[in-house]
Amino acid sequence: MVAAASVVVAVGTVTGMLSALDDGRPSDDARPLVTRSPSLRTLPAVPSPSPTSASPSPTSPTSASPKPSPKPSTSKRKPETAAAPALLYRHPDSQVLDWVKAHPGDSRHEVIESRIADRPAAVWFADFTPSTITAQVRAVTSAAAAQGRVPVVVPYTVPQRDCGGASEGGAPDLAAYDGWIDKFAAGLGSGEVVIVLEPDSIAQSDCLSEGQQADRFASLARAGRVFKAANPKARVYYDAGHSDWNPAVKQASLLDQAGAASPASSDGIFTNVSNFHRTSDEIAYARQVLSALGGPAGLGAVIDTSRNGAGAPADGEWCDPPGRKIGQAPTLTTGQARIDAYLWVKLPGESDGCKGTPGTFSAEYAYELAR
Repeated sequence: MVAAASVVVAVGTVTGMLSALDDGRPSDDARPLVTRSPSLRTLPAVPSPSPTSASPSPTSPTSASPKPSPKPSTSKRKPETAAAPALLYRHPDSQVLDWVKAHPGDSRHEVIESRIADRPAAVWFADFTPSTITAQVRAVTSAAAAQGRVPVVVPYTVPQRDCGGASEGGAPDLAAYDGWIDKFAAGLGSGEVVIVLEPDSIAQSDCLSEGQQADRFASLARAGRVFKAANPKARVYYDAGHSDWNPAVKQASLLDQAGAASPASSDGIFTNVSNFHRTSDEIAYARQVLSALGGPAGLGAVIDTSRNGAGAPADGEWCDPPGRKIGQAPTLTTGQARIDAYLWVKLPGESDGCKGTPGTFSAEYAYELAR
């Protein structure tokens, strides 16, 4: 059996989002340099802000009264209300928003705006720039915190990224990567943030020697620990590929080596980044991986639903395949056991390279996905 992996091609453009400085204007120093549209290639089969809940007003003790038989109070305590579910953050600058602003009269405008541009999506950090990464991350997390929302960020600079494939690049070595991670963590702030750590770094590690794998996995485990030490509200998820890639037991073994079973570094796993597999398949697969992985019962999974509304193409096509649809809207409330979120990690409409230059926004493809 052959399965398509989610291989992400990195360039110096924004996959949906620019960061904002204190004065509210974008700056190159705070601009996440993120991915262009992920392209796929064939491989062997294989927490919430605290909204104020309406708590009852404390009742004053009844003062002593000279009346012999005071009537009991008929006032009722106000019922407590559950805290509202956390909402995901949508950064205000993106290629799709740029297109919407520039094409108000286009017949596709309303569909693209309402079904893609208005949805929150992940911010990718794919450029190895140690001097600016803290400011880039802080710009996103602080803007989200100001709105009381939860950002999704994607660190993507592990060395030998994509095993020399289309999205090759990353840090020059693991020592440099560890330093970049430290600077990334310094921008996380103190609010909730979801971290999708290094897509393909575990599922697609077969090009590395056993020793290289061990070293990479040690750095990934360290990254999770650094993030959670810097911000205890950070939720870190590790690469589980997708349901048509590695078998669950094999993937769980790799994840365990990378620290994904340890609460000191991990909140669970992510699946289906940039891919098309149906949510039901990914839920079943994620649960199988988590069961094989072990670790705390609280470990969960997040699933990329950005382009899986029609499932994966039967012919295995990966490059802007026709007939695909956007999937379930991003949410931190799934109603599914051990499934923490549905996320749009890949921004729908950014081309894999067939509807346009890889990573650029294609209104044609966005409309096809959204209508």
